Amino acid sequence: MVRKLKFHEQKLLKKVDFISWEVDDNLSELKILRRYRIQRREDYTKYNKLSREIRELVRKIRDLNEKDPFRTKSTCQLLQKLYAAGLIPTKQGLYLCDNVTASSFCRRRLPTIMVKLRMAQNLKTAITFIEQGHVRIGPEVVTDPAFLVTRNSEDYITWVDSSKIKQHVMEYNEERDDFDLVV
Repeated sequence: MVRKLKFHEQKLLKKVDFISWEVDDNLSELKILRRYRIQRREDYTKYNKLSREIRELVRKIRDLNEKDPFRTKSTCQLLQKLYAAGLIPTKQGLYLCDNVTASSFCRRRLPTIMVKLRMAQNLKTAITFIEQGHVRIGPEVVTDPAFLVTRNSEDYITWVDSSKIKQHVMEYNEERDDFDLVV
């Protein structure tokens, strides 16, 4: 049972449309936030803004004359940068840059890469490992799940030396040395 609305409440409700909201893109945003387990909405808005700027840059490069040396140089630089970041699969052409979206950035986050490398079973455990300080990239310990991994640094993702997870993995693979037990 719901109480009867007062006059001023009815008046306010006439001005609100519950069916169509101004922010209609909210459903796809929530879907991506849940799929990649993004904790801060600001990260998603940054990824969206970056992908929009990349598409605008591609459009400006396409508008240049095809025989212009600046166009070829800037095209090569942009493709190289996006490929190194892991946002595009190959450096074949500008048409690949149109496919860069916020999800492309989300796929390069550290938890997603850890799941891809089978260091964790799912995103939730990968995020937990990262926040607890079990993961390092090269010599640096990473505790931020929003860390974007480039193609080059993808090879250097490992467990921290003092991590219990690393000890369990080494025991399972029968690679653990007796000297590690002393240290």
